[in-house]
Amino acid sequence: MGTTGGDRERLYKTVKDSNVYAVISPQIGKQVVAFLAAMEIMAEQFPGAFSGYSLQVMESHQARKLDISGTAKAVISCFQKLGLSFELDQIQQIRDPKQQVEKVGIPEEYLNGHAFHMYHLTSPDQIVSFEFQHNVCGRSIYAEGTVDATIFLAKKIQSGAEQRIYNMIDVLREGNMR
Repeated sequence: MGTTGGDRERLYKTVKDSNVYAVISPQIGKQVVAFLAAMEIMAEQFPGAFSGYSLQVMESHQARKLDISGTAKAVISCFQKLGLSFELDQIQQIRDPKQQVEKVGIPEEYLNGHAFHMYHLTSPDQIVSFEFQHNVCGRSIYAEGTVDATIFLAKKIQSGAEQRIYNMIDVLREGNMR
């Protein structure tokens, strides 16, 4: 289940109470999950490395996405551990198709299915900057991740694994990627 919406605690409780196997993750695109894992490692190993830096975040998704990107929230959490002060209401969310094409550069054929994220960090004296960006057009990255998660779960079911609930990091760690 790849979703950032809904009540997470209720979702986990429902799956646990149902005694079924599941991969639950706010992000199912395995390359994006790997990027998030790298960010978490950096945050754990170098806390405060960007103290004093400022952060700008822009994310663009299809107009019907109502919530803040779970991926953006996760990356921002890592930056906060790295010493940046940033609140979620500072995210520049772009949902207007005209702005998406003109300002962000979203190809028109992907207005109904895209995820563009940009994180720009600037040093206190404004002479050093870093940019992290990941852009997804279409849904293929999510379909591939879903297939890999399904193969992963099938193996867990076949082996009779005691653990029932997993996330995409578990899928990546086990190397079940095509």
